[in-house]
Amino acid sequence: MPKTIYRPEHQALLRLLKEYRTAAGLTQVQCSKALNRPQSFMSDVENGTRRLDIVQLRDLCAVLGISLMELVQELEAAIKAGS
Repeated sequence: MPKTIYRPEHQALLRLLKEYRTAAGLTQVQCSKALNRPQSFMSDVENGTRRLDIVQLRDLCAVLGISLMELVQELEAAIKAGS
C-alpha cells in the first residue's frame, strides 16, 4: 500500500481544505495566524508537505467555520465520487 500522502484520498482532503479556506475568504497567512502557527503552515498543509493529526485538523476546521464531521462527510463523498 502506498504512503498516505500519495493516495487519492489524501489529495481529496487537501482539495477540500483549500476549497473551504477560500470559501471562508481566508488567506493561508490568516489561517496560520489563527492557529498560532508560522506563516508557512497552511502552505505546507495544502501542498502536502505537512500532515495534520486529528486534533490539528479539528482546530483547522474551527478556523474554517466547519465541523470536523462535516469535513469527513464531504471527504467521504469526494472519495466515493472518485475526485
